[in-house]
Amino acid sequence: MFTRRTFLAATLAASAAPAVAQTVAPSAPETQAAQPFMLDPRFQPQVVRIKRQYLPGQMLILPRSHYLYFVTEPGLALRYGVGVGRAGLEFTGTATIDVKKEWPTWRPTDEMIERDPVTYAKFVDNDYVMPGGPGNPLGARALYLFQDGRDTFFRIHGTTEPTSIGRSVSNGCIRMINDHVIDLYNRVPVGTIVTVL
Repeated sequence: MFTRRTFLAATLAASAAPAVAQTVAPSAPETQAAQPFMLDPRFQPQVVRIKRQYLPGQMLILPRSHYLYFVTEPGLALRYGVGVGRAGLEFTGTATIDVKKEWPTWRPTDEMIERDPVTYAKFVDNDYVMPGGPGNPLGARALYLFQDGRDTFFRIHGTTEPTSIGRSVSNGCIRMINDHVIDLYNRVPVGTIVTVL
């Protein structure tokens, strides 16, 4: 949890070595077996400086750099590495998190099935919905993005493909390491503003 002590430590660290970010351990480790790879350290959660125009409680996603920022204090944010959508499939704009789910169910959109019927063959011509759990592509948590009360069908979610973090390979959603999305899920309330540039 981001506390006054964490804030002061981050501020002192930033003033002593402004180019170095502070790594932050997720506050709620709660996933299946350990990840079988080493995540590039730059994609680990870190406290970083951010422009003061972004207010505490807001979220900013920069797909080209593969980072998600959750603003914790004026001028400071918790930065996570993410995987993002392939060219032409990404979401841009401002939305709000209107729904949060633990171990969400999943079904690909009709557009996903149409683009790749072989990959999504078990979803063709039926209403099958995959139950939540460790094998579900949405991972441990999902934050659902809405605009004007309408579901955009874009999500910030965990992943079964941790090697996709730092890459542009998804069908448009924002992917996170399961431990990281659990940490973010515990920090952000429904109604959080999300800007994707």
